[in-house]
Amino acid sequence: MRELVTSYLDDFLARGEAVAFAHRTGLRTYRWSYADIARRAHTLAHLLSERGVSQGDRVLLCGANSAPWVIAFFACLVRGAVVVPLDLQSDPGFVARVQRQVEARLALLDSEARQTLSLALPIVNLEDVCERVPTRSVQTFMESAKSADLADAADNIAEIVFTSGTTAEPKGTVITHENLLANLRPLEKEIQPYLKWERLVHPIRFLNLLPLSHVFGQFMGIFVPQLLGGEVFFSDSLKPSEIIQTVKRERISVIVCVPRMLDTLRQRIEREYEPAELQEMLHAARNWSAPRRWWEFRRVHRRFGLKFWAFISGGATLNSDTEEFWQRLGFAVIQGYGMTETASLVTVNHPFKKKAGSIGAVMPGQEVRLSEQGEILVRGENVSPGYWSDIREEGMGRRGDVEEGEWFHTGDVGELDAEGNLYFKGRQKEVIVTSAGMNVYPDDLETVLNHQPEIRSSAVIGVDGPRGPEPVAALILQTSFGGSQPIMDAEAAKTIERANKSLAEHQKIRRWFIWPDEDFPRTTTQKIRKALVAETIRAAALDRPVTSTAPDPLAELIARVSGEPVDALERDAKLATDFKLDSLGRVELLSAIEDRYQVDINEAAFSEATTIGEIQHLIREGRSSEMMEIGGRRQEAGGTIGNRQSAIGNAYPYPHWPHRWPINWLRIAALYLIIFPFARVMGRARVTGLENLKDQQGPLLFVSNHLSMVDPGLILWALPHRFRRRMSIAMDGEILREWLHPPKETGWFTRLRYRVQYILVAFFFNVFAMPQHSGFRRSFSFAGEMMDRGYSVLVFPEGRRSPDGTLQPFRQGIGLLTQQLNVPVVPIRLDGIYELAQQGKHFAAPGAVKIRIGEPVTYCGEESAEHITADLESRVKEVNDFGCN
Repeated sequence: MRELVTSYLDDFLARGEAVAFAHRTGLRTYRWSYADIARRAHTLAHLLSERGVSQGDRVLLCGANSAPWVIAFFACLVRGAVVVPLDLQSDPGFVARVQRQVEARLALLDSEARQTLSLALPIVNLEDVCERVPTRSVQTFMESAKSADLADAADNIAEIVFTSGTTAEPKGTVITHENLLANLRPLEKEIQPYLKWERLVHPIRFLNLLPLSHVFGQFMGIFVPQLLGGEVFFSDSLKPSEIIQTVKRERISVIVCVPRMLDTLRQRIEREYEPAELQEMLHAARNWSAPRRWWEFRRVHRRFGLKFWAFISGGATLNSDTEEFWQRLGFAVIQGYGMTETASLVTVNHPFKKKAGSIGAVMPGQEVRLSEQGEILVRGENVSPGYWSDIREEGMGRRGDVEEGEWFHTGDVGELDAEGNLYFKGRQKEVIVTSAGMNVYPDDLETVLNHQPEIRSSAVIGVDGPRGPEPVAALILQTSFGGSQPIMDAEAAKTIERANKSLAEHQKIRRWFIWPDEDFPRTTTQKIRKALVAETIRAAALDRPVTSTAPDPLAELIARVSGEPVDALERDAKLATDFKLDSLGRVELLSAIEDRYQVDINEAAFSEATTIGEIQHLIREGRSSEMMEIGGRRQEAGGTIGNRQSAIGNAYPYPHWPHRWPINWLRIAALYLIIFPFARVMGRARVTGLENLKDQQGPLLFVSNHLSMVDPGLILWALPHRFRRRMSIAMDGEILREWLHPPKETGWFTRLRYRVQYILVAFFFNVFAMPQHSGFRRSFSFAGEMMDRGYSVLVFPEGRRSPDGTLQPFRQGIGLLTQQLNVPVVPIRLDGIYELAQQGKHFAAPGAVKIRIGEPVTYCGEESAEHITADLESRVKEVNDFGCN
């Protein structure tokens, strides 16, 4: 029987080179095998030993979900150290208070955490865990692990999890190896009989959107998938469209997420159907079999990919309507119940034996009962021995607020049926007890409110009224920040009246108001922070001005991106003039807004003249079409957004067909039979610096000055064969789009010529669009996709051909692209072509055209995009005849 969580590393080794984890960093996707995780975890444990970390020492661990995070987690456990995982969004003051409690000896931080946290203790870069720690042989690290001064007691502390960032003194829940194993053993036993069927769909891939700093995130991101030999994909983006694309591209089987993500994805799917048609189908689906549901909703299943079949929801309560929605579409929805103090799980739904509305049956080895007030009480080996502050003073042997062996009070209210299924009713402290002694559960009311089409989100709390405690609802309407206050009040009143018809008399909502911000304050797992909501609601009850006491999320995002403090937002404030955001800053802000609010926004909507009011409108609508209507009324450099609407409708081309079989082989043959002989006939160019590519296998990012339309062909001709056959070339996106989608007034002959030009350029040079004005993110993402497929990328950072033969300033986007691709960059300098064009010559003497290849350069993640752009421009300018700087 397993005694330590680290025993799972033996299973990792047994699975060898099978993929365990994948994560997208910047524009690239990196994959890690099971054996590699185990080897690096042990070697990092050896490094921790050299850094003075001993058994029982605390180590802070903070970073985005990634394979290095998992390696660091296991390395600490192998060494016998105690992991103190911190959320990436933790406030620096909160982290300082945690450090005062745990007195950590070392911190393992990624680049983002290092930028926000200032700690007076040794720091190891999380990214360097995998780059600078050499992997040793299996025999060597196994011997080092056996010789380590580690105790084998299962009650050794594995981690201390701090879940509250709002109190003056955070409470850290102590989790032992036995706590984790108490929940993993029954899961492992339950999974065993299904492994023979799992072979038919192996590997099961999990998209984990929960933070690894939370215990449930660890369960579903580290432990449970490996019981199946599955793969885990980590994604930083919470954009619905990007999640759907990832699920299909990576052939994901299961999404692990918080309930709010299920709501967001549901809204995304609902927009693709006519409301009446969808409701009719969903109603009929109650009586359909699983195959029938899959067939009738095959359009949705194709969007996610044919391998995707289930959601696992955790971290908050799942709306029953949302659960039913996905089930009727033919997807499984699995949820459980637990908390940090119970090592994540108390109950869990069986994917094939679930009870509607239930949060699952009690896990084997645990006991659950209800108090007279309906509070859920738990007992078992999974229950934490206590909080760090108590244990440090009194020692081990306590479990929460009760002695060992007694019941742990969860503070949650629930119901149990005869079969042992648990039903969650809400937090005990949030239950509203009316003057008539009736219990009102806010979750029940919020479910009804959120089902109303006019309401985007709601929060219900109890407030003392004239007749005692009563429910009060804070509402975010679909039209918030849109119409006038009287119109919104009338709409809300009508909506509340309709909702009350579905509620019992003691549940009816008689008091409400419209929330003043775009969203409620939320935790990292997207729970509404009701304490902050309650402050605002109670201020309204006392007739004080209704203003949010929580920080404005949009102001925080703008401050983070601009680097300047933003105290308050004015609707007429503009991104460029008032917040000094350039094009790259606007792209960064756009991505941050999409992830924070989980909406999709067209990049063309963000111009220099975009105002805060328009951004709020765009966030509310959650789609770009509304912003396009606003933009059509406003002039901006290069024309109006409205004038570009038809062009945006015809997206920039990112063709995949040129690198698919057999086109890719035909393209290579055409290059050698047509393009390269033509380049020789025009005049053999002098190529220098090829020795700089001797040890480079790719993929690489090539950057070159731009003199003529033949530049791509000349560069391909100059490069070694391994780069010629796997090269993707960025081209002016506006030109490619015009060729593929010319204006309506274009004649038929010109249309035909444009189409032929596009096909030939895409066929010979495997081009993709690099827009000059907007659409950078899609272009950059495509470049990363090409590199993940093993292709190098060629970019002309000037953005256009030089008008006078001199090197033009590089566009700032090349710095951001380089930063996010994280590959070696090869500068190339072309000379002699412009002079030939000026003289009207089509043939050159041997050596008249020079192609100079510089030394590859790699940039660290700490360098800014502006610095990288300036450095690359300098390197291209200074490449000499010997191919070096």
